[in-house]
Amino acid sequence: MEKRPVILVVMDGIGLSDKTLGNAVKMAYKPTLDMLWETCPHTELRAHGLAVGLPTDGDMGNSEVGHNAIGCGQIYSQGAKLVNENIESGELFQSKTWKELVEGAKDGHAMHFIGLLSDGNVHSHIKHLEALIKEAKAEGVKKVRVHILLDGRDVPETSALTYVDEIENFMNGLNDADFDARIASGGGRMQITMDRYEANWPMVEEGWNIHVHGKGRQFANATEAIETYRNETGVVDQDLPGFVIAENGQPVGLIEDGDSVILFNFRGDRAQEICRAFDEDEEFDKFDRGNKPDVNFAGMLQYDADLNIPKRYLTEPPKIKYTLTEQLVKEGINEYAISETQKFGHVTYFWNGNRSEKFSEDLETYVQVDSDVIPFEQRPWMKSAEITDKLIEAIESGKYQFLRTNYPNGDMVGHTGNLEATIIGVEAVDLALGRILKAVEKVNGILLVTADHGNADEMYDKPKEGEKVHKAKTSHTLNKVPFIVYGADVKLKHDDDMGLSDIAATVCQLLDVKPNENWRPSIIEEMK
Repeated sequence: MEKRPVILVVMDGIGLSDKTLGNAVKMAYKPTLDMLWETCPHTELRAHGLAVGLPTDGDMGNSEVGHNAIGCGQIYSQGAKLVNENIESGELFQSKTWKELVEGAKDGHAMHFIGLLSDGNVHSHIKHLEALIKEAKAEGVKKVRVHILLDGRDVPETSALTYVDEIENFMNGLNDADFDARIASGGGRMQITMDRYEANWPMVEEGWNIHVHGKGRQFANATEAIETYRNETGVVDQDLPGFVIAENGQPVGLIEDGDSVILFNFRGDRAQEICRAFDEDEEFDKFDRGNKPDVNFAGMLQYDADLNIPKRYLTEPPKIKYTLTEQLVKEGINEYAISETQKFGHVTYFWNGNRSEKFSEDLETYVQVDSDVIPFEQRPWMKSAEITDKLIEAIESGKYQFLRTNYPNGDMVGHTGNLEATIIGVEAVDLALGRILKAVEKVNGILLVTADHGNADEMYDKPKEGEKVHKAKTSHTLNKVPFIVYGADVKLKHDDDMGLSDIAATVCQLLDVKPNENWRPSIIEEMK
């Protein structure tokens, strides 16, 4: 069979929903995507819950586990599920790192926890934090300080006080004459600490100064901080400014020499930069850390094994073997991966099973288009045109047999909660698809179109009882995602249990390459 080039487009955050209200995908003018869905072989894939290795089907998917699944053709225990297993078995608390951090937090020192405070289960889970605090007390730690990052993105946009109340009630139930646990600092996740892909280091610097040095606006408690900022700014949780909890003008939780610090997020993309700030010595040049305390630092997981970030961690990451890239390299297939900064790591690092290095310098080409550092609702087209320019050039070069890209618009603009901007974001992706189609036709290629999870397909939360106004929904959805084949005469399966991990074998089948024996089966039922 002729080896025709295969091009895979991941429309990040563009899921499937029959609802019209608040559905930016349905509301968008997208003639190319509509044409593909109406005229080409297509099916629906699961992109959340058990299908991508998460604990239950009530857990929304995310870009990281989605790209892991697409890129490895298998289902691995991921993030929350992995941490759940290690906490429940007690394995986490038997680790050398945990023991060292506990010992370091005795004799007048403190144990600090930094992370996203919610039950969104995308970056973290409040129950993990509670388990860590409880065990710390049981093992003799006397002082705990928690530095909270407010969510409002993977959970309702103004739900922060729910989680503040929960963690404060939990800690108050543990506090006694020999144990003192309290919130020390915080701020919105899109304002401090949780930048990714080095897009905005000043965010991390702001978080560092707040958490470590206690430099920030002071409040008596987190509730006062959140309510004050809401009244003054009107912004949602993820955008609330940073704050420091103080008594008599003194921060209650400075991070000092000899303390232990744990970043309890389990997802890697928004964890790596703050890890580097704690872990690196003289080589760190991203911002002035001031008097850097000498602490025992660890992450919940190792977020990048190749780059050793962080150096110490509590839970081993999934050991992902037999990736699609590995298989294609063995077959001598030349590959091309491109996205802008916001999702570049997804088509490379996460795609390759949490691996930063290439399997082959000769057969893999990675291209990153620099993202704009600007609120995404202000420029919802993002870098779709630039990505498309370079992708078309690569397709028409004839050099590559497998090309992949990610358009972040449906996800990144969707996370802002701005429906009008997200509609434009979806339309920008559709414009790009129209251009790509022409290039695919020119080289007699095959185009695959899918998504890693939903987001833009549900931009409103259901009103609570008694409420009439729909609130903006900024989190991912539990909806299935499209899978479309253009340029190949195939019949696709329509099984309910098909998921993103079935794509790898499908790509191999279209490239006439034998899929790895460990993978899930192809989505193609018959090639005509």
